[in-house]
Amino acid sequence: MFEQPTRRAAQRHRELLQTARQLVRDGGFRELQMNGVAAAAGVAVGTIYRYFPSKAALCAELVATVSTRELDVLKRIAAAEGTAGERLRDGVRAFTARAFQSGRLAYAIIAEPVDPEVEDVRLRYRALISGVFRDLLCEGQDDGSFACADIDSAAACIVGAFMEAVIGPLAPGRRADETEIERAVGQIADFCLAGAIGRRPAGTGTSAPDATSL
Repeated sequence: MFEQPTRRAAQRHRELLQTARQLVRDGGFRELQMNGVAAAAGVAVGTIYRYFPSKAALCAELVATVSTRELDVLKRIAAAEGTAGERLRDGVRAFTARAFQSGRLAYAIIAEPVDPEVEDVRLRYRALISGVFRDLLCEGQDDGSFACADIDSAAACIVGAFMEAVIGPLAPGRRADETEIERAVGQIADFCLAGAIGRRPAGTGTSAPDATSL
């Protein structure tokens, strides 16, 4: 009989996060204000502060919630059947396609200027996403399909590349049609895969993409 209040609190917590998510989807973090969340959720502002002590705390939890969902998608792709290259490409395609589909929300989660508390969460999840690609690079390195001089750096570069590539098209005021988005998703995935399968030229300590490998 003591569980019901906890369940109600958990439900209210989810509802408030969902409301905040919709507000960010519509206008980004700059439009996310505690009184606006309260009004949209139909509760008093004081109720919001019982669950989230500050706007930064609310934004940080929203970033964590959305990022966890995307991380889970990438983990499922990484654990699926197929070569390491196929799964790496599929992972990049999935992330970028989902980002374009999410629009303003994805831009906020990935790139919008935020408080340090929120940025810390963003960077933590970016590191976790890099870890998924690092594991794929290790698999490909072991079977000879990838050639990375430094796997940690390669994973960070891949994640940095596809996240940076979606920022411009997702920026407020930018609109791309479905054909442009599909072309961009494919090009970004191809670029990241080419970086992973790069071959080290003889007599050098660096890697260069092997254009004939795609």
